[in-house]
Amino acid sequence: MNKVITLVTLVTLTAAAASPSFAQGEKKYGPGVTDNEIKLGQTMPYSGPASSLSLIGKVEVAYFKMINAGGGVNGRKINLISLDDGFNPAKTVEQTRKLVEGDEVLAIFSTEGSAPNLAIAKYMNSRKVPQLLGQAGSPKLVDPTNLPWTTTFYTTSSLEGRQLAVFLLETKANAKVGIIYQNDDNGRSYMEGMKSGLGEKAATMLVKEVGFDLTYPTIDSQILSLQAAGADTIFFATTTPKFVAQGIRKIGELGWKPLMLLTFPASSIETTLKPAGLEHAIGAVTSIYSKDPGDPKWRDDPAVQDYYKFMKEWAPGEPPTDSTGRIGYIAAQMMVEILMRCGDDLTRENLLYHATHIKDFQIPMFVSGIKINVTPEDRVPWKQAQMVRFDGRSYEFIGGIVTAPGDK
Repeated sequence: MNKVITLVTLVTLTAAAASPSFAQGEKKYGPGVTDNEIKLGQTMPYSGPASSLSLIGKVEVAYFKMINAGGGVNGRKINLISLDDGFNPAKTVEQTRKLVEGDEVLAIFSTEGSAPNLAIAKYMNSRKVPQLLGQAGSPKLVDPTNLPWTTTFYTTSSLEGRQLAVFLLETKANAKVGIIYQNDDNGRSYMEGMKSGLGEKAATMLVKEVGFDLTYPTIDSQILSLQAAGADTIFFATTTPKFVAQGIRKIGELGWKPLMLLTFPASSIETTLKPAGLEHAIGAVTSIYSKDPGDPKWRDDPAVQDYYKFMKEWAPGEPPTDSTGRIGYIAAQMMVEILMRCGDDLTRENLLYHATHIKDFQIPMFVSGIKINVTPEDRVPWKQAQMVRFDGRSYEFIGGIVTAPGDK
């Protein structure tokens, strides 16, 4: 078909062949599975203040169409039912109940956002329905004791905050830090991770914290507040590119030159830095785990080339350089891998087993050295990151792979 399918087939078949469940035997099916179909469900913010993140769902739907065109997974087509929740947790609950009780999906896959995932977690676990690869960084979701049927597909926001704090302590130990945080569980988790990473020095380094809601038109007043507080370092504790772009642009217009620390989801050159003005973003620091298709640094990388080809053929109406799309691409690859490992035992119990038994799995779009490891007891899928700094054109590596202390 094309090079993308060849690559995915090689990756999945290699790992799946080593799995006991991949051997042909008695067929065991859970809800939503037949000899010809595997039915999955999810919610995405196709409307509302976080609608830019819906590209994740669009790419996942397109990826499964590509897999289906190549014969599916072990001969079964993936039917992903992707519904709009407007990034409203109450709507997430309503739509998820419809998917589980009405459509009878095998599992919920890659629901977007910490608040939406938290809203459905108890429901999913009470019904023993897998809630897999949630696009969420809240450490509250990494709870195998109380939420055994839940896995996420992101290093936790608190861990990412600690990684940035470790970098700050090593490079600017006397910084005066101002934090602007998204006023929800995820934003507060990033902020608490930063505080935890700074440890005892947080008392002297943190000068001000200001929050904002997704409904705010701008964060200009928050930026002015941090400047007035004497901050020389700004941590944007949010995953929303629009607000980070606004903040960086405002800082540039003020002629202010603080060190800017960005979360990975809101650090894309295409969706954050270009709208902010590349000249204003010079020196911004973030931690990355995968390759940004909008960064010239990766333009000739084979995995990124495969991604461009996939987007051109299977999602031709979507922007290939918008890094949001690669999040869905990677998650869909991981889901295919898990399904392949299940073989003909497509029960919910076996699906959960393989989702929580992953060792040193390297996805092609990941930065070399960052691998996925998930066990029933430890559900944080990766704990490593590569620190990078924006030079006006591309993100350049700063040192090697880092791991912050702590398991969440």
